[in-house]
Amino acid sequence: MFEPPSIVFAAAGVAVFAAAVLPRILRKVPVSMPMVFLAAGLLAFTAIGTLPDPDPVKYGEFTTHLTEICVIVSLMGAGLALDRPVGWRRWSTTWRMLGVAMPLCIAGLALLGLWVLGLGLAAAVLVAAALAPTDPVLASEVQVGEPADDDSEADQEDEVRFGLTSEAGMNDGLAFPFVYLAIALSMAGASPAEWFPQWFAVDVVWRIGIGILAGLGTGKLLGRIFFTARHGSIRLAEHSEGFVALAATFLAYGVTEMVEGYGFVAVFICAVTIRAAEHTHGYHRVLHSYVEQLERLMTVIILVLLGGAIARGLLHGIGWAEVLVALTFLLLIRPVAGWIGLAGGRTGPRDRIALSFFGVRGIGSLYYLGYALGEGNFEGQAERLWAIVGLVVTLSIVLHGVSAGPVMTSLDRLRERRAQQQFGDQGQAPTV
Repeated sequence: MFEPPSIVFAAAGVAVFAAAVLPRILRKVPVSMPMVFLAAGLLAFTAIGTLPDPDPVKYGEFTTHLTEICVIVSLMGAGLALDRPVGWRRWSTTWRMLGVAMPLCIAGLALLGLWVLGLGLAAAVLVAAALAPTDPVLASEVQVGEPADDDSEADQEDEVRFGLTSEAGMNDGLAFPFVYLAIALSMAGASPAEWFPQWFAVDVVWRIGIGILAGLGTGKLLGRIFFTARHGSIRLAEHSEGFVALAATFLAYGVTEMVEGYGFVAVFICAVTIRAAEHTHGYHRVLHSYVEQLERLMTVIILVLLGGAIARGLLHGIGWAEVLVALTFLLLIRPVAGWIGLAGGRTGPRDRIALSFFGVRGIGSLYYLGYALGEGNFEGQAERLWAIVGLVVTLSIVLHGVSAGPVMTSLDRLRERRAQQQFGDQGQAPTV
């Protein structure tokens, strides 16, 4: 009889090997890597009863820290991959999605939580805040690839991939004030006049401001060390040391969290700042490659455990109301909010549809929920909140996983035809 430890080691070896091979195998089929590993976890924990129960409620602290690490690693990868320099007009798609689409998503889902699911105000706001951000982990199939070495390629970066990558990089941190709002509501025994000023001053203004400043400072410091340090021994760009991307991630995150800032914001801005230093240097690819591999490994672990949690009853108690709310959010609220946010922008109609639809929910949502349940007063609601968020994440993995490949392939082909007709083989990628 096989012992559980040997099963786990063997399964881990297979999973890691599959994580390296599957992205290439599944590139042209309507099946995503997250779908495969979610299903693998579901089957494994159903068939092998001796495996421990991966209950996120019981192991809340472990769940929170595991997803936290995965998200910040992913944010570093997203920032390093962006070729387009930061600017108000260049990033107009990003600002529209952050300033319009995300607040609309939060408001719409919070209202559904109140009216359809019967949640209290704090729980409804928490679910909305946790599910509002586009996930930087599971949305990788609709995001930009590795960093380019040529400045001219930045202008050829298509708007859909750029918009989803930059949105995912920024909104994971900017959703945090709403998570803190839910925590404040769950613990508030007094009128809003007593807790609102502190929430706005600390959780909105201070934490966001510190996140931005710490990310800029850390990124500029590390950029100088990597590329222009006087001593060649510490000019790491000349030595192709990819693992220092992890040092940059943890340093930016840890320093920012120590002074009560948003570490998610800092990590992404740190990565973008490093990317801006010596913009065409090949070292960016080395850093990004290391982060991407680590992110993929951690994603496999989390998705297998999520599948196992579903097999062991995570979605117990889910009814038609929860399914209706989940589908309404994924198929109506997010697409409509994105369409409104992008109205009048630089995107064509097809690009706008894709940007609006592919608001993938994932690991970040799991982290926010786990964090809030550990900090707030949601007594007796943890199981139901995990079931709701788990359902939305699972449906997102399936719906977006099935559609991502065909949709992006179709857009790429159409964009290539338009480029050949309008600009020949060179020039800025047209919108479609």
